[in-house]
Amino acid sequence: MFDGVAKRYDITNTVLSFGQDRGWRKATREALNLTAGESVLDLAAGTGVSTEELARSGAWCVATDFSKGMLKAGVAREVPMVAGDAMHLPYGDDVFDAATISFGLRNVSDFDAGLREILRVTRPGGRLVVCEFSTPVFAPLRTVYMEYLMKALPAVARAVSSNPDAYVYLAESIRAWPTQKQLAQRLADAGWGDVQWRNLTAGIVALHSAVKAR
Repeated sequence: MFDGVAKRYDITNTVLSFGQDRGWRKATREALNLTAGESVLDLAAGTGVSTEELARSGAWCVATDFSKGMLKAGVAREVPMVAGDAMHLPYGDDVFDAATISFGLRNVSDFDAGLREILRVTRPGGRLVVCEFSTPVFAPLRTVYMEYLMKALPAVARAVSSNPDAYVYLAESIRAWPTQKQLAQRLADAGWGDVQWRNLTAGIVALHSAVKAR
């Protein structure tokens, strides 16, 4: 499915988010608090647009994605790219100083296993930031948002995406996703410590941060 949307994936996301995707990427980079010389795993990186943003910190960042089509669509970006399964990452133990996954955890068939796998490849004391769609905090906005997901989003996707039917799945996966509090508990259950979150765009997106115990 992601191979099928790769060609116009970035522009589609910008249109569907009304341009807010850029701000969400910047917020993710800032939440990781990266420093030059650190090694960073950008999981579910797609075409590498998020990896480029992370690399602005001076850290060494590697894009990893299950979809080879997505990686191929971003091959012109000057970041290292590796094809890999989030549940069986092609990296050794305790490799990365920090890790992030943006709008991709929903697409891991067993995301609890994925969280444990990210924990395995992150060094003790290393940080994780999960940027993901979440539950709007205001009831009226939540109602409008859910209507947009199920009706307007597929319609807009038909106009700009190379595979509009994929966005019906994406809308459904967002609706079924855990709330901020529920996802924080899943992170803790996977072994992550100091789990916190903050809402972006009134909770349409949430940044969950966590740390691997030393």
